Amino acid sequence: MRKYESLRRATQAAQTRSEIAAAARRLFVARGWAATTVRDVAREAGVSVPTVYAAYGNKTGLVQALAEAADNAAGPEQSLAEIEAAADDPVRQLAAMTGYDRRLYENAGDLILLVREAGRTEPALADAYREGRRGGDQTRRQVFDSWPLRSGLDLETAVDIYAAICNVDVYTTLTTERGWPPARVEQWWTETLARELL
Repeated sequence: MRKYESLRRATQAAQTRSEIAAAARRLFVARGWAATTVRDVAREAGVSVPTVYAAYGNKTGLVQALAEAADNAAGPEQSLAEIEAAADDPVRQLAAMTGYDRRLYENAGDLILLVREAGRTEPALADAYREGRRGGDQTRRQVFDSWPLRSGLDLETAVDIYAAICNVDVYTTLTTERGWPPARVEQWWTETLARELL
């Protein structure tokens, strides 16, 4: 039994981190960044305040970890594989990109909005939000650079058009206010962007 003790401790620590993260997400989404304290998160997770600090450093570290987990949950490897598999088909590549964004917003739109909002008072989160946007733009530049863009359309404008159409605010408006299912949003994005870009 003793030889599994370190494995048991690691498993328990991972479970505790997961419980803290889930509690933080519930509170951040329900109350907002400013109104949620580390003490609130600890209470919600059923752990001590020092345990939260040991697991995530501080409230900013906790939000950053949530955002990273959300990005991974959207399946970036899947999206890359789909983009590479459709190297000669810009519409299929576009569908892979909008599919990734749909999964991201479906699983973590609330966190993206939280990071953006918290970034108004927390410089580290403002940087994280901007870095996420820059990363997405860089991916689009790399993919779009091999496409036959619509006549008169330059690469930077194509990236801007994508950002204006396929973003968390449009997703939230269509799914929450207009009642669109996520699959319909993804299809509309792909069709609209194909018309605008190709």
